[in-house]
Amino acid sequence: MMTFEGLGLDARLVQATDALGFKNPTPIQEQAIPVLLSGTKDLVGLAQTGTGKTAAFGLPLLQLIDAAQKYPQALVVCPTRELCLQIVNEVELFKKFMPGMHVLAVYGGSSIGLQIRDLKRGVQIVVATPGRLIDLIERKAINLEQIKYVVLDEADEMLNMGFQDDIEFILQNTPQREATWLFSATMPAEIKRVSKKYMQSPKEITVGKMNTANKAIDHHYYVTNAHHRYEALKRLIDFNPGIYGIIFTRTKADAQNIAEKLTREGYDIDALHGDLTQQQRDKVMGEFREKTLQLLIATDVAARGIDVQGITHVINYELPDDVEVYTHRSGRTGRAGNTGISLSLVHSREIGKLRQIERIVQVPFHKMELPSGKDVCRKQFFSFMDKLLQADISHGDYETYVPMLAEKFADISKEEVLKRVAAMEFDRFLKYYENAEDLNVRERVREYAGKDGRGADRRDFNRRDAGGEGRVRREYNGNTTGGDFTRLFVNLGTKDGFYKASFLQFILDMSDLRKEVLGRIDMKEMNSWIEIDKRSAQQMIRAIDGKNYKGRRIRMNDANSR
Repeated sequence: MMTFEGLGLDARLVQATDALGFKNPTPIQEQAIPVLLSGTKDLVGLAQTGTGKTAAFGLPLLQLIDAAQKYPQALVVCPTRELCLQIVNEVELFKKFMPGMHVLAVYGGSSIGLQIRDLKRGVQIVVATPGRLIDLIERKAINLEQIKYVVLDEADEMLNMGFQDDIEFILQNTPQREATWLFSATMPAEIKRVSKKYMQSPKEITVGKMNTANKAIDHHYYVTNAHHRYEALKRLIDFNPGIYGIIFTRTKADAQNIAEKLTREGYDIDALHGDLTQQQRDKVMGEFREKTLQLLIATDVAARGIDVQGITHVINYELPDDVEVYTHRSGRTGRAGNTGISLSLVHSREIGKLRQIERIVQVPFHKMELPSGKDVCRKQFFSFMDKLLQADISHGDYETYVPMLAEKFADISKEEVLKRVAAMEFDRFLKYYENAEDLNVRERVREYAGKDGRGADRRDFNRRDAGGEGRVRREYNGNTTGGDFTRLFVNLGTKDGFYKASFLQFILDMSDLRKEVLGRIDMKEMNSWIEIDKRSAQQMIRAIDGKNYKGRRIRMNDANSR
């Protein structure tokens, strides 16, 4: 079996990996490190999050750069502050036995003055988010002329967040680089364009199949009605007493509302979304890492780059439209050799979308039944019994109190004591779930069968899903739509750096509307057309029309009135 020493690493780096307990490299490390140690080869590394990509580029960087030279020689660009700090923390551990080597994180939401001061002291590796790095370049506070190595980490996420122009600006400002290393979980067309434009015949390494999900993760789904979605979420949380996870929503309004509801009901949860200040975000993430919070609820944009060890579950409150988004969501669990579970709440009209995701990520999705009220109480009861049996009584002076306890409970049997303990712990659960309804959507094929027994016209079935949520729609005919939908025009398109999923997230976040009010979205290079429930159209126009995006004024109006 391959070792780090066998990859050709410096003895001091091998000493550091040994001290960390790393004996054998992961597949991405085994394939990438020998290539990168040459120092002059461009590389595209495709691997899921949590597979050891930081060590794959961090160890070669430390070996290649000159610690005697006190100026930036390597630049790592990543999408979020959290990932930026995580990379720096890991590189700090790897350079433990390399005195004189300095690495600095630069990111938004923190004092730029302090970061400029640290840069002047002399660092060899700079790890940066795109926005703050460009600020430093424009202030002439950082000189990238002597940068030899540029690493783009989580490149697909950066492009999905609209950083393409920033990445190109950064690459244009590192003219002397000897190598560009790009690491990504997926390979969208935008990454191919960047690699073709700025890299010289890059070596491409793929660990696992492109776009596939981590095999250490089990994927489950539950079919329920949309109006039962919150109750179903609550039931899944209660059915998994030891859960430590992230719940993903489409909008910041959903994230905040659900967090507030669950907090009122006694759950240790907080929300992470775009309206939080950096200080508030740091506080939430600190509490989640320390497990003061059992659950974090987040939008896809807010959760970019989150890497927390030990996450047991990811819950998709709603499925994302984009397969790449699903891959990133589920990849928050099952990291660093651990297993994890990704749970998705869907309604009957989303089964087709789920099958499409299943096909592309190439892992089976298992249909599960939402637990009954009795199932939840039973699971909680067994969990409590296990905790009771495992309780540590060695460190306290409990023997002192045993005679008093024995006297107090002299007239009560052991069974009665256990019943009372259970009642104190489970009274709330038992009352709440006493008459709990079945939240599962059952297949009702015969309900739609025709008189001849051969089944109703499929078009009739599509009008009415089991939850009664289906809407009758007609295809577009010119500028008209069917039912209660209208069509909006907006002067944003793929040229603005949007994918369909990121565009959907953008307009929902801006308008605080729910995904259910939207129909089809047609995206072109410069413009897009949005099908939307007529009752919500004005709210979206008011929220978006006239705002600015990357210095350009957004124009949104009724497509029929143009």
